[in-house]
Amino acid sequence: MAKLSAINKNNKRIKLSNKYFKKRKKLKKIIMDKKLPLEERFKAQQKLSKLPRNSAMNRIMNRCQITGRPHGVYRKLKISRIALRQLGLEGKIPGMIKSSW
Repeated sequence: MAKLSAINKNNKRIKLSNKYFKKRKKLKKIIMDKKLPLEERFKAQQKLSKLPRNSAMNRIMNRCQITGRPHGVYRKLKISRIALRQLGLEGKIPGMIKSSW
């Protein structure tokens, strides 16, 4: 099980990211538009830098929903490889059986 503080920190980042998503997208669109004057784009860049750092999408860590483990997480399932194996052994995932050869 991962440290509770790390899990809570990541959850806080997810909430901030969702809160500022539209605002960040709008500012980035202004910054990337080469047709706009340089001064306007610079002001948009300053506004973007004033936003909280943790509101950026790339600061969110993919963590297991069960254990909070940060590595070896399947994106589609949002479960780590270890938790997936355990659920498979317990028979909680239909169609999944332990492989042996």
